[in-house]
Amino acid sequence: MSDENEAPEMEDGEEKVKKKGLSGKVLILFIVLPLLLVGGGVGGAFMAGVFDSEDAAKDEHVEEEHVEEVEKKIVFYDMPELLVNLSVSGTKTSFLKLGVSLELEDEMALAELEKLMPRVMDNFQVYLRELRPSDLQGSAGIYRLKEELLYRINSSISPIQVKDVLFKEMLVQ
Repeated sequence: MSDENEAPEMEDGEEKVKKKGLSGKVLILFIVLPLLLVGGGVGGAFMAGVFDSEDAAKDEHVEEEHVEEVEKKIVFYDMPELLVNLSVSGTKTSFLKLGVSLELEDEMALAELEKLMPRVMDNFQVYLRELRPSDLQGSAGIYRLKEELLYRINSSISPIQVKDVLFKEMLVQ
């Protein structure tokens, strides 16, 4: 005879086992997902600058003022006009007349640049004489010329740095 309090036996002889702890889906849904969301929110707030102090904002303001002071000291040096014949095939001749202004960071570099100007003019003349009229066509040709002149001048006056080469006049004939 059997008691009513005893657990019923399964036909196959297996007993019903209760699961202890949390299942994988519940663990992910209620623990891992909220941790990822909170972590992502904190990381996003950090990247957005929410946790920056007022000192950092003051430092940025001081740096902006310093940049404005540096920009006020920019000096321009007008080079003598250059007139060179371009490299062309045949009997036809082609000329380039070029007026250039150099952008320097301060007046101290101006005196040194004037001392080295014969070297700069020589580098420019040698390079410009090898150009063909087709090399100067379009905005891409002008940009390449500008970058090449900037490279040549900075390599020839090495401790001094020229920030930019500005064209005042350019005539190809």
